[in-house]
Amino acid sequence: MALALIERPGSSSNPYPLISENYELKLTQSIRSLLAEVREKGHLPTHFIEDFYGLMQARADPPLDSIWVYAALVFRSRETPKTEPLDEIAAAEDLFHLVSACSAPCGSSKSIALLAPVVCLVHKVVVHLCGGGKDLTLNKRDKKAMKKVKSLVEVILGYISVCCGKDFSDEEVGQKSITRFVDLVRLWMDSNVEFESFLPLVNSEVRTRLCAGECEVGYLAGVVIAEVFLLKLCLNFRFGGSREDLERDLRSWAVGSITGFCNFHFFGILLRMLLEKTLPLALILSCEDEILLRKVIYDAIILCEYPFVNPERAIHLNVDRMRSLDMTRLIVTHEAMEYLREHGDQRRSISYANAFSNSHLPTQIIEWFKKAETASKLSRSSPKALIKWLFDLEHQGVRVFDDSDLKYRAKSICDTSKTDFEQPAHELESEKLGDDLLFWVDNKREKEDTDEEVEKANESMNAAFIAASHNMKPMDKVGRKRKEETGAEMKKKIKLIDLNGSLPLVTSDDHSSSGSEVDNPLSDEDTE
Repeated sequence: MALALIERPGSSSNPYPLISENYELKLTQSIRSLLAEVREKGHLPTHFIEDFYGLMQARADPPLDSIWVYAALVFRSRETPKTEPLDEIAAAEDLFHLVSACSAPCGSSKSIALLAPVVCLVHKVVVHLCGGGKDLTLNKRDKKAMKKVKSLVEVILGYISVCCGKDFSDEEVGQKSITRFVDLVRLWMDSNVEFESFLPLVNSEVRTRLCAGECEVGYLAGVVIAEVFLLKLCLNFRFGGSREDLERDLRSWAVGSITGFCNFHFFGILLRMLLEKTLPLALILSCEDEILLRKVIYDAIILCEYPFVNPERAIHLNVDRMRSLDMTRLIVTHEAMEYLREHGDQRRSISYANAFSNSHLPTQIIEWFKKAETASKLSRSSPKALIKWLFDLEHQGVRVFDDSDLKYRAKSICDTSKTDFEQPAHELESEKLGDDLLFWVDNKREKEDTDEEVEKANESMNAAFIAASHNMKPMDKVGRKRKEETGAEMKKKIKLIDLNGSLPLVTSDDHSSSGSEVDNPLSDEDTE
């Protein structure tokens, strides 16, 4: 039986109005008392439900802490041991409805962030069914469960889409929880369960940042989007089809989804995960499937330019974060090219080099440090060459790499022997690309690479990006309309460059009514 959306206990006898300092004090003291009792008795006491219901109802936009604790108390008080996947899915659905009902008046970031425990439950079901990424024959009941969990993931993605379509609120920038994240997580887990299992689809760096203190709501929302994004991609491996079709469909969906979410934190988290040798998907995907998935994400990250990561448009974001994101994109591009060479995919590696040279990224990076440059012009032709220039600036006393990990990786890249293939040099500082560039895909093949296999690969990639372009539009078409000026900024042209030449295959302009558009770019209808 489904959970009641919101438990309504008797009225609180608290004589003090829950406003301003009184509210913050009451919430903090209630959480401390709850945590103390959990440590003492080893379980969640249900008599706190009334207190947190009152705290949640006292604000038009309740703090994340009040909703999180209330949902944990209600859900876990009704929780019973479940061993069957279908029962686990039903529990995840109940929790999703409870959390979404409680967060209805909240902003987009908070509504998404509160889904973290739901995603944790869904991941457990997927691991149960996927058997560590091995190709196992499922019985009839498990096949039904696989379809239901895939459907639930799509429902969650749809909900996230609606949240991303809400009007952006400046109040959400920098908003944090009152309680430490690790203490909030403790309410969802048994004492003998490792903390890592609560956020199973991100790396240790992400978990460390969240556990450093109070939880930044916007960042946690980005984490949740990244986890659901990866779950969706992984589940598609379990439903047959050729590898070529699967790669094309996943790429198209990934590009459309990244564009639709327009979430800076999600994009940054995805980049940081790509810096790891392996993605945190060992319990779901085989090694072979992970290689294909990594290539798909590389394509979506490197071969496309997204307006929401342009510093001129993301004015609400911290300058240091934007600069760090550009540094990460640069390192990821270089490492992606090296990764592809190691796996014998020279053709795709060359397309990455060309896409980088013709993107806005090199110019953006140079402009971050323009005042430190002594030469009148810069000529660079590869990510490695630009990294070398930046590292030279570090030696001159300019603080370029605020992140120690990125600085270490840049040093390692500069220390290796120069093996980059060089494209014709570009004057990065003087060469400006049109603002309408969202895609730049090029694959100039050598004469010997003209066999039918390469021809099919080119056609497949072209088709994928054409399909993605029809899905590319702001998510506000799915949910609530954005503010007029925000929508105007997002309406930019999409240009694709033919993999076999330089003529544009597709030009889509949101200002015109031509071309087909898909209301929900997260739908599977075009990929199944």
